[in-house]
Amino acid sequence: MLAIVVKTENWERHVRVSAEDLAGLVRRIGGDGDRFLVVQRVPDLPDVFAQVWHKAGGQYTLEYRDGAADRHFEVMVDSPGAVIAAMTGWARRESGWDAGLAWSLMDMGPVREVPPPALDEGEREELEARVREVLAGGYTTRAELAELAEEYLVTADRRPVSREQAQVLADRMWLERVAVQADWQGETDPERLTRAFTALAEAGITARENFTCCRSCGESEIGGEGGPEARGFVYFHTQCTDAAAVGHGLTLLFGGFDGSSETTAAIGHEVVAALEAVGLPVEWDHDPGRAITVTPLDWRRRLVG
Repeated sequence: MLAIVVKTENWERHVRVSAEDLAGLVRRIGGDGDRFLVVQRVPDLPDVFAQVWHKAGGQYTLEYRDGAADRHFEVMVDSPGAVIAAMTGWARRESGWDAGLAWSLMDMGPVREVPPPALDEGEREELEARVREVLAGGYTTRAELAELAEEYLVTADRRPVSREQAQVLADRMWLERVAVQADWQGETDPERLTRAFTALAEAGITARENFTCCRSCGESEIGGEGGPEARGFVYFHTQCTDAAAVGHGLTLLFGGFDGSSETTAAIGHEVVAALEAVGLPVEWDHDPGRAITVTPLDWRRRLVG
């Protein structure tokens, strides 16, 4: 699988696709509402991406940015094959992936310097602590992180962080976290958790990570997530994620869609079995009215973006 995320005009998001799937997405574009792809690395890096735009019957406009606005290039390409070869080489970080195409440097205009936000020390520490907490959770994107940084200190009469300032702060702290995770070796506990949730989903249990903001929202929305064959559900919400990220273990909420305690208990046993199968420690007293806790847990979730 390629370590990329592909985003489409029609709001699809494909994470770690194969070269064949990337080729299929390139060949697909051209119709109304489905004319471009944006490809980023995993983890996402500021000002590093490739993208292609195509309207049926015309050429392909292929672009890539290599770390800054003054390193943004484009080329017009006649066939999808050349686009696929270049994008696949870019995704694999192959030496000379861009050779053979007549790239031209795009004029993106002057880069405006962004001054730091006018925050006192307490506000700055509060904002950065919240951004760091969300980064530790591991589910955010750079865009979501910048939105958080912009909105977190807003009051009725004050908006102290501009969109541009928020993006600069978010990107700086994002890269700090990317540097930290570069030293992680092997499969982490959150990745084991994802494997367990994938197995549960394949067994007919709706399984969602970092789902909604709280339990009441989760309980009201989880029913709409599963297909007609789903027997039950398991999920954890963002407050559970925050608790896990600071070392308090992870609370899992579960149940049966028929509302019976017997089905709920059966779902609970399946969830425990799936977690134990991937090597995660579980605490549960078999009471269908009580949550399952995964603890102790080393929460190191790698950023994707």
